[in-house]
Amino acid sequence: MADGFGPTMSTLDTDQAGDGADVGCTRRPEPIRVLVVDDHALFRRGLEIVLAQEEDIEVIGEAGDGAEAVEKATDLLPDIVLMDVRMPRRGGIEACTSIKEVAPSAKIIMLTISDEEADLYDAIKAGATGYLLKEISTDEVATAIRAVADGQSQISPSMAAKLLTEFKSMIQRTDETKLVPAPRLTDRELEVLKLVATGMNNRDIAKELFISENTVKNHVRNILEKLQLHSRMEAVVYAMREKILEIR
Repeated sequence: MADGFGPTMSTLDTDQAGDGADVGCTRRPEPIRVLVVDDHALFRRGLEIVLAQEEDIEVIGEAGDGAEAVEKATDLLPDIVLMDVRMPRRGGIEACTSIKEVAPSAKIIMLTISDEEADLYDAIKAGATGYLLKEISTDEVATAIRAVADGQSQISPSMAAKLLTEFKSMIQRTDETKLVPAPRLTDRELEVLKLVATGMNNRDIAKELFISENTVKNHVRNILEKLQLHSRMEAVVYAMREKILEIR
């Protein structure tokens, strides 16, 4: 695994429903409490040094594998868990599910060298809110932490493209499968969900559909409630699997 960061790479901004604050604009009374999980001690140390420069972020602990991460999350109740995918004893994706059980308010960002579509998809299913490759710049790590803390999801652009490819593959794999009737979404909700699936944030969707940003947020909230899901990414995965929409 890489023990440093590469060139700058922007992340895909997909706002969660119900959040009106822009990244970096929210004044927090307390720093964002971060747990760093990676099996490379030098990489963990590098992250701590980088994040120590940020006044609004505090690294409250570290772990060398998924099993230790669950223990630390139980004791420390972090706001954000920054975690690798491939680790000994217990991997990050498996640990993700357990962390969500012991620390439900914690949001998990996978920071990894793995660009496998299966890892991305499994991470989302396990409850991860972000999936970033280690090639991102040091500045973008702090930016991603703030974005996720503000209720957004972050996916590296190259992985977002692979996510759409995975959606299409799911449709092909379920062509002959009898599906349970899905909750009915309105035409407008389907429009919003389709734009979410392309990686648009609330502001861009509002411009595209000539509606207000608050109206977009309300539509996304209604979609999640109808589908009984927790995040925009889960809604898109569900919609593609159930053939509610198709991305060409």
